[in-house]
Amino acid sequence: MAYSEALATRIREVLGARDGVSERRMFGGVAWMVHGNMAVGTLGEDLMVRMAPEDAERALGEPHVGPMDFTGRPMRGFVRVDAAGIADDPVLAGWVDAGADHAASLPPK
Repeated sequence: MAYSEALATRIREVLGARDGVSERRMFGGVAWMVHGNMAVGTLGEDLMVRMAPEDAERALGEPHVGPMDFTGRPMRGFVRVDAAGIADDPVLAGWVDAGADHAASLPPK
């Protein structure tokens, strides 16, 4: 599945001022790292967000949020936010910041 370049551009705008951000092609999309730790990524039109496992569990109760699942087994500490849930820039920024803040809290790689 091709990723959304428009979504990638929106994510870049949110992460632009952060220190230690890098970008990599992963999972058929683009992922952003903060000091080497994955923060967020694109999955088609959707957003993958890495969070503390307990925060990810809570986030699953929010609209447009589901488990991140590539293999039939959900990835612990990751959620997938569908396109409808990130249509508004401030909402997207909140998810991107949540992922980036978590990644920044981890030891650098």
